[in-house]
Amino acid sequence: MEKAELLTAIELPARFTDVLYLTNQGNIPSEIKRLLKQNKLTSKTLPIDKFSQIRDRLDLIGTVIIDTEELDKSQQQKLARIIESLEMENVGVILLTHRVELPVKSFSLAPAKSSFSMAGTLESVSIDELWTRVSVNLAYRKKSSGLAVKPALPPRQVQGIYKNKLAQQLSMTGAMVDNLAEQLRLAGLVQQDFLPTQLPNIDEVRWATLFLPAEWVSGDIYNIVRIDEQHIGFYVADVVGHGIPAALLTIFVKQALVMRETIESNYRIFSPAEVMKNLNARMAAQKLSGYQFATCCYCLLNIKTLQLTYARAGHPYPVLIRPQEQPRQLEIRGSLLGVFKNSEYIQETVQLEPGDKLLLYSDGIENFIGNFDEVTGFRFSEEFCDIKDLPIPEMFGKLNSLAQSKKINPSEVDDITAVGLEIL
Repeated sequence: MEKAELLTAIELPARFTDVLYLTNQGNIPSEIKRLLKQNKLTSKTLPIDKFSQIRDRLDLIGTVIIDTEELDKSQQQKLARIIESLEMENVGVILLTHRVELPVKSFSLAPAKSSFSMAGTLESVSIDELWTRVSVNLAYRKKSSGLAVKPALPPRQVQGIYKNKLAQQLSMTGAMVDNLAEQLRLAGLVQQDFLPTQLPNIDEVRWATLFLPAEWVSGDIYNIVRIDEQHIGFYVADVVGHGIPAALLTIFVKQALVMRETIESNYRIFSPAEVMKNLNARMAAQKLSGYQFATCCYCLLNIKTLQLTYARAGHPYPVLIRPQEQPRQLEIRGSLLGVFKNSEYIQETVQLEPGDKLLLYSDGIENFIGNFDEVTGFRFSEEFCDIKDLPIPEMFGKLNSLAQSKKINPSEVDDITAVGLEIL
């Protein structure tokens, strides 16, 4: 690494600087210098302990790369305050150090539970990835401030040259961000095309559904299928994780979850235990990268006898709601999908009666329904108990309003999916 020319208190930025490199190492990697030079970005390097000297000139900074090592707890807290002050000014942060779990809301592309936009040291981060992060941060800076250039009274000629140069650079990255957002929006629409377009309402059974992705695309999926004149199969599945990888796996789950098999002119309906076992075997056989797995609860309803048979794989228990009774969970064992190829699944049967309601849901809505107490077990929330006796369409309307209005920590936002039925 080459020694960097450090910015001192006297050398405050006089015009907009694309990249500020904050470090406690006293140097900047040569490959990063080369990257910035090749892409014609202006940059300054500053010791991290001198950050306070430019605190009032953050309007002249496009994005910040922070490179630190061997920080003690107090230094980590100081670093957190620096990042907070940067992001209050809409300055994106890229951290070239080990991930730190601190309560700092980031504008970067980091996973929700993490404070910073990049994990690992430079050795684990490609230069192409770093350039992508810098480009996106600069594009975000432009969008959030309207105009990313606010020089401290530079000559008019310099100001004009700079604006033209910056506009050209950011128009490309801005187009990239807009295109990515549009692609995600379209992916979300395609995913929703895989959901049922009509519910199999009949004289005996009424249905309701709720589907609220946390992002453009969802890690949840559900289906309700009229298998034959006497049986309806339905499920909710939840892929662990978020974003595009989870959404892709939900499509695989939908295609791999088979409810019946046809042999010549005859068919056989799979039991819920068989459905779970076969789906698990198909997922395990894929040997998915990233250790992806899923949870699911599958139910088979006989609409003539009103018998409900169910099996689950690591999923929240289905909830049975009977008039004038406390709701109860239908507890049954079952391991996650895609972990062990030869996992066995069991099933249980419950006799439904007129007035009964059944609820399947993903863990994103579990906090609205209740929570587990080590002493008393699972306790249903007062909000849920207040709406449980409503007709199923109204009940789901209230659940939707509750999910939309309740304030949730950004790190806890999750996909919300629910399927409900009511015996009329």
